[in-house]
Parts: sequence; C-alpha cells; structure tokens
Amino acid sequence: MTSRIEGRTADAPQPAGPYSQAVRIGSTVACAGQAGFTPAGELVQGVGPQTRQTLANIGAALASVGSSPDEVVHVRVYLTDVSQFAEMNAEYEKFFTAPYPARTTVYVTLPPGLLVEIDALAASES
Repeated sequence: MTSRIEGRTADAPQPAGPYSQAVRIGSTVACAGQAGFTPAGELVQGVGPQTRQTLANIGAALASVGSSPDEVVHVRVYLTDVSQFAEMNAEYEKFFTAPYPARTTVYVTLPPGLLVEIDALAASES
C-alpha cells in the first residue's frame, strides 16, 4: 500500500480546518485551495496581489512534498468577479511556464475579502 504523505510548511498559511496544505501519494500531489493570505495570516488587497500570494502559497505547499510548479498538470481557479479575469491571468502567466497546466476557471462566491482561490494537482517525479 502506498502511504499518504502530508505536506506542511510555515511558508504558507496554516490550514483553517482538518485538511493538509498538500498531500502526496506516490507521484501524485494534491495542493489544497490557497488564497491571498500571507504565511502570517494577513489578507493582501486586490486581485493581482491576492493571485500572486495565492500562487506563492501553492509553490510553498508543493515544495513541502518535494514538488514544484513545473510539475503541476491541472489548476482550478475560483474567481469572484469576471471583470478581474485579465488581472488574475497576468499573474498566473508569470508563475507557470509553457507548456501551461490544464486549467478550469469558475466564478464563485468566496468569504468576504477573498477575490481568488486556487488549487493544484501535480505529477511529481521527485
């Protein structure tokens, strides 16, 4: 049986409930939904800065289980306002490199102040 390995890092906000920042089973890595909170728990303002911080949190969570953004195969983006897509997408494009991961973007209601949430799935050889 393959064991489940929890990823936990101080370089991203600590989970607000009974879930892991990231989990690895074999070469599969799942990164929990992250938002624009600093590791100290402060919410940054604006969709661009929140997207940047969210992706930094994703990177830290992936690293905690020996993975990286280069190994991400699928991303889900939860965005609260369709008019902010271009600004979110500009930050997203700076974080990932071509060939880009597959992606789904949906428009949702998030808790007050949150403009974007992102989760990721990686296939990691490390």
